[in-house]
Amino acid sequence: MLYLNRKPGEAVIINHCIEVRVVEIRGRTVKLGLTFPPEATVLREEVFEAIKEANRAALDAVHALPAAGDRAPGAADLSAGDDAALDRG
Repeated sequence: MLYLNRKPGEAVIINHCIEVRVVEIRGRTVKLGLTFPPEATVLREEVFEAIKEANRAALDAVHALPAAGDRAPGAADLSAGDDAALDRG
């Protein structure tokens, strides 16, 4: 991790296109201003972590589904184009 000291009004530039500027320091709170390209995604850490956990849970749920070859006995195989199976409903 890189640590920098900046005073209000000073900034750092990342990859020639992202600017992080110290706007204000009030007590233990620092207000930052960010300028970045429209294709960049900027999230607060807690939002990023919540999305990451939701994605992990969704992936775990997908892995918990039975494999295509593990169908219940008597289930129609629709992947083989069995139109008659659709009629039997």
